[in-house]
Amino acid sequence: MSDLDHLLDLQANDTTADQLRHRRATLPERAEITRLEQSVAERRRALAEPADQRAGLGREQKRLEDEIATISTKITSVDAQLYGSSLTSPKEAQALQADLESLQRRRSALEDEVLEVMEQIEPLDEILAAEEATLLEIGAEIERVRVTLAEHEAELDAELADVVADRAGLVSRVPADLVAEYERLRPLHGGVAVARLSGATCMGCHISLAAAEVDQLRRQPADAIVHCPDCGCLLVR
Repeated sequence: MSDLDHLLDLQANDTTADQLRHRRATLPERAEITRLEQSVAERRRALAEPADQRAGLGREQKRLEDEIATISTKITSVDAQLYGSSLTSPKEAQALQADLESLQRRRSALEDEVLEVMEQIEPLDEILAAEEATLLEIGAEIERVRVTLAEHEAELDAELADVVADRAGLVSRVPADLVAEYERLRPLHGGVAVARLSGATCMGCHISLAAAEVDQLRRQPADAIVHCPDCGCLLVR
């Protein structure tokens, strides 16, 4: 086999490696994880408003309950005075009774407000709980897909390791200057630096050369390094 034939073997090895890397980068699980993570982000954004509403109502409920607790303490105190032994006159008893009734009315009104707030909270809690359950399911699905992705990556990595291990032996069969030219051309032509000339067609760019160009190439010495006039690939004649 000629040096260029060995170079074709190296090209085949590199092409296989490139394909494996491309397959690894474009595994469908990777796109699925991105889709699921975007879904989580969108759902989190959609939850922001009801979550803020729920937090605001929770603060309002606590404020009302704190006020009820304060009033209840006052009621206990007034009640103790009203039925205690320290009363000095009916007038004082009437005043305490009026205070007690006022405090009880205020507490009752606040308790009604708490019930109204709780009625507003209930549907929000249901929405938030349902969405959190959905997010947990999506999170579990993401983890399952990640496990599958890791398995497929490991399989491709093992294949790639074998291909890369073979490369050193292939490189050793080709003169260093030819390998250097090959490495220079590869990134310029999408990873393809050497191709066979099949009839009048360059198998690198699949363009048919003019008859005069083919004739000129074939008149070159067998060991001459020639390039495709269209894509620049090294040609194996």
